[in-house]
Amino acid sequence: MTEFDIVDAEAVRSGRATDAYFDRTATALEGAGRNPRVVAEVTADQFPTGEFELFAGLKDAVALLSGRDVDVHAIPEGRLFDGGPVMRIEGEYLTFARLETSLLGFLSHASAIATAALDCRVAAPDASVLSFGARHVHPAMTAAVERSALVGGLDGFSHVAAGDLIGREASGTMPHALSICFGRGEQEAAWRAFDDAVDESVPRIALCDTYSDEVDEVLRAVDALGDRLDGVRLDTTGSRRGDFRHIVREVNWELDARGHSDVDVYVSGGLGPADLRRLRDVVDGFGVGGYVSNADPVDFALDLVAVAGEPAAKRGKLSGAKAVYRTAAGDHAVGLAGREGPADAESLMEPVIRDGEVVAGDAVDLEAATERALADAERVGYGSE
Repeated sequence: MTEFDIVDAEAVRSGRATDAYFDRTATALEGAGRNPRVVAEVTADQFPTGEFELFAGLKDAVALLSGRDVDVHAIPEGRLFDGGPVMRIEGEYLTFARLETSLLGFLSHASAIATAALDCRVAAPDASVLSFGARHVHPAMTAAVERSALVGGLDGFSHVAAGDLIGREASGTMPHALSICFGRGEQEAAWRAFDDAVDESVPRIALCDTYSDEVDEVLRAVDALGDRLDGVRLDTTGSRRGDFRHIVREVNWELDARGHSDVDVYVSGGLGPADLRRLRDVVDGFGVGGYVSNADPVDFALDLVAVAGEPAAKRGKLSGAKAVYRTAAGDHAVGLAGREGPADAESLMEPVIRDGEVVAGDAVDLEAATERALADAERVGYGSE
């Protein structure tokens, strides 16, 4: 028994973190002396549907498959896809049979979160957008959530331990609990305590809606911290929010009227892309939570498409190894591997593991993935209104 309900890395790596029927399939094949060389593909849709999603999770998938006698091709992290495979594995089936469950989990959750993050990024391209959703997921998932949010173009995240793993510093200033610990009417004491104690590298952004009207608390924060105040955050509960855009405009007006237009305004609390579009011209930044962290997993499946060099597939799936392309018009296209692709199209899949050795290059690099995501989004018109 472990202290927490967390499947450890060794169980994932060894294949113990699998569905029981893969264990039993492996037992049956081993008993029958069968272990064919196969081609397997990870897909969400067989053909393009017109709905792009952002590929992420490849770093963990490559780590899982590395050191095994397989060849793997994949779309690099941070590329948009719409139908056809995002990954192709070639090798003896028993080499990776028990890994399917974890492999799909790595890709399904990460791609969903990255896609949702990109939704928010394109909704507010000029604002700071941070991931605040770690509290909505199991702690074992937080690093995957925050990394995937970065792949989708968000500027930062809140989870400290995830930052340790990713190699990025977490962002965030204060919760309502800080003011509540000082008591009603003592918000100034809370803001000053933060300013006195927290490292100078952390921006002084005061949360200004704990007990009273947002404008009132914002102006009190200005008086309390003066020129040390970098910004204010409004996290007003939806049930008390009213017209949030009007509230933000009123805050900006009163700040400007008193010579404090340099104080930035940030908002958070149950926001999604539609909210970001509605508010992006009146705020400087957003914190988004559940829309990103709670995104429904992409429904990836892993299917055998060739056995012993011959096309093979179950009913409803397309046989044969495939290639995927980005056309000159920005569309997604699927064709048989080894055939000529569309004219002037870019082939998206590239080798990431060859004979068990990782050759992924920047296909799993975080900064490169973010750059690809933003460039691809512009190229295909992702999220255009």
